[in-house]
Amino acid sequence: MNVRPIKSVNAWRLFGVCTCFLVHAAVVETAAHGQVVQTPPLIETSAVKTTAVETSTHATANWPHWRGPADNGSISGRNFPSALNPKKAIWKTKLSGKGCSTPIAVDKRIFVTVPSDGKDSLACFDPSGKLLWQTPFGEQDAGKHRNGSGSNASPTSDGSAVFVYFKSGTLAAVDLDGTVRWQQNLTELYGKADLFWDHGTSPVLSKDNVIMARMHAGDSWVAAFDKNDGQVVWKEARNFKTPREGDHGYATPVVLNVHGVERLLVYGAEHLTLHDVSTGKSYWSCGNFNPDKTEQWPSIATPVVVNDIAVVAAGRNDRRLPLLYGVSLKGGGDVTATGHLWKRDDTGTFVPSPATLNGNVYLLRDMGEFECIDPSTGKAVWEGKFPKHRKKFYSSPLIAGKKLYAIREDGAMFVADISNGKLEEITEHKLGESVIGSPIPMGDNILVRGEKHLYCF
Repeated sequence: MNVRPIKSVNAWRLFGVCTCFLVHAAVVETAAHGQVVQTPPLIETSAVKTTAVETSTHATANWPHWRGPADNGSISGRNFPSALNPKKAIWKTKLSGKGCSTPIAVDKRIFVTVPSDGKDSLACFDPSGKLLWQTPFGEQDAGKHRNGSGSNASPTSDGSAVFVYFKSGTLAAVDLDGTVRWQQNLTELYGKADLFWDHGTSPVLSKDNVIMARMHAGDSWVAAFDKNDGQVVWKEARNFKTPREGDHGYATPVVLNVHGVERLLVYGAEHLTLHDVSTGKSYWSCGNFNPDKTEQWPSIATPVVVNDIAVVAAGRNDRRLPLLYGVSLKGGGDVTATGHLWKRDDTGTFVPSPATLNGNVYLLRDMGEFECIDPSTGKAVWEGKFPKHRKKFYSSPLIAGKKLYAIREDGAMFVADISNGKLEEITEHKLGESVIGSPIPMGDNILVRGEKHLYCF
């Protein structure tokens, strides 16, 4: 393991790069191009908590976002299944088309974005797998990657409506009875996204708004839309100069609660930024996640936050070029020279996003290696791995009831007990169809969205 601690102004020497990389601070350009607005530091010595983090240690009936109520991919306190055996599935429901998004579970209902008859749509199922309704939108823009679709972005809900986004540009709010509250097309408003692959960023919610981020080879931005009528509340440019493809972003923003105030954490274009949710203005920024300026390093995995430390996966772990960083969220302005706490170049993840539980970060690497990390130091607490295979993990891991659920792209589904600080009692079953979306809990059960069906275990 190669952990490199970073100390204040000597950070650049300890990274092993010359001080000429301080030009990264100058990449933050004009007010229309991602400038950090200087405001008094809102993150000082107390912990940063993601919204609803207090509920993460107790089981909840709802899983309203892609990574759960605390945006950390974990939940505890339930008796979840020790195996995902398709032959013993509680139910299996056919979906109307190929989609790669993760379902959500809200108020004893399951919501899934999926194409239907060539159109984008949102489907709603009851806990028995019965289709309650399916609301169509405009024509879908189908995926071009073998593991992509026009329904990559996962829905999100505040309990009164479900908010969805599709590659076609459709952003919509749907009431829980299937009625469209409002919809508009961001491609028509702001142009088509210029990405090598299919859109991946999911919408997120603040108290009053639904927020979308577009990070691509063009005018990049973060924007908030009123949850009630879809009107633009603010739209803030977020542009940084990067090597080729470094500005392509697929990660999802995270809403944080900082001293009782909502803030937005965004990773993309080789920068981590914090924004005022009421205005969109960036008041904190950290760069230098690609110190050698390597090309074709898009941002895919979503960062996780433990206390006041963000753990950020950069690099290309799929090409054996991983980078993993621990970043302090304290201070204000451009903290590139002082914000990096540690760096590892021997571990990381490209596609699966990390999970957190009980103060540790859990990392599922693309080829099935698994690592529990102390976020304050970057050091491994323990390590393990799933059986070696040429196929990769795209789905992000779920930790539920001290069980780890990890699903490979070919539908191989693994469950392991991690209560003793290692992978134990590993079970493996083949689903028979590909899986890109992440597993989620619903009550004591686990939902898995395959390419063709939705399963309940």
